[in-house]
Amino acid sequence: MNSEGPNSRIYYTKPSITGLEIRYANDAVSNGWGERCYEYIERFEQLFAQHLGVRHAIATSSATGALHMGMAGLGIGPGDEVIIADINWIASAAPIVHLGAKPVLVDVSRDTWCLDPSAVEAAITPRTKAILAVHLYGNLCDMDALSAIAEKHGLHLIEDAAEAIGSVWHGRRAGSMGAFGAFSFHGTKTITTGEGGIFVTNDDALYARVLTLSNHGRARGENRQFWPERIGFKYKMSNVQAAIGCAQMERIDELVAGKRRVFESYRAALSGLPLRMNPEPVGTVNGYWMPTFVVDGGIPFNREELLAAFMADNIDGRVFFWPLSSLPAFESRPQHTESLSLSARALNLPSYHDLTDAEIARVARHVVDHLGRRPR
Repeated sequence: MNSEGPNSRIYYTKPSITGLEIRYANDAVSNGWGERCYEYIERFEQLFAQHLGVRHAIATSSATGALHMGMAGLGIGPGDEVIIADINWIASAAPIVHLGAKPVLVDVSRDTWCLDPSAVEAAITPRTKAILAVHLYGNLCDMDALSAIAEKHGLHLIEDAAEAIGSVWHGRRAGSMGAFGAFSFHGTKTITTGEGGIFVTNDDALYARVLTLSNHGRARGENRQFWPERIGFKYKMSNVQAAIGCAQMERIDELVAGKRRVFESYRAALSGLPLRMNPEPVGTVNGYWMPTFVVDGGIPFNREELLAAFMADNIDGRVFFWPLSSLPAFESRPQHTESLSLSARALNLPSYHDLTDAEIARVARHVVDHLGRRPR
């Protein structure tokens, strides 16, 4: 919990760490060497795969590494195109570029803030190899529509579920539906290993390729010591990180419930304001990694002014991701009206698991003061 007092710091996010995480980490530091150096890693992979309902998992040093290896395992490379939403953190696009392929940016849906399926289909060319579905802030892409498009055109559908632990699409967990999925366990995420990520898949052949790539190109079962069959990667998670992850996985339901409690409290506190928050369509569950509001069009909103009010009250806030097309590394896309509009009218709110009702009310009060209690 935060320290006592009306002006105590409210962080935008922080992990939930208990004695269980500390005990497992201490065991890994004290005993997780030699023959036990992979013990917690293997256990963490098993726990995560079971939670997700997939056959295979490979713990990595980041979600970016998981995406990089997974795309390499699919054979994505120079001359290929991968369709991705314009509103995203750079980490989703970077592996595409690292492999020599081209990220093709498309606009997002107004309702989900994720890939617009109609824009995806319009962007497909003979060079398109994959669609990267990023479940932004816990919001789910329309996986039924994207799966149909991918199947129709013979494309790989990849899930970047870095922000979507706890999100469920019609009975299937985010990250379990594509050719492969990638998750993040950065210190800001719903569950954490400090830094870290994981690659998951139900495709046995893809798993075998990525497993080889993940170990510097050394294939499992190779009898020759230090004999890589190809150039691979080094994106391994450490045993100590995985030990923390094992404890977090034992608490996964509690941690997701904590995120959902925080979001529902915000939604109640901000009801009646001219804004909308993370959606949860019928038949889905939103893990609500990052409670976010988008101010209605036509309503005056000065984001910097609100962030300044937060700062004056010792509250953290985060801007919505910038459209990738607004960054120097990408071509401008002024036709992406939804992406450009969202970025300017949205804000991420503090979201860690143990925010108290009083702290949530303190944050919400600034939003109310800024936007006013006007009818929608």
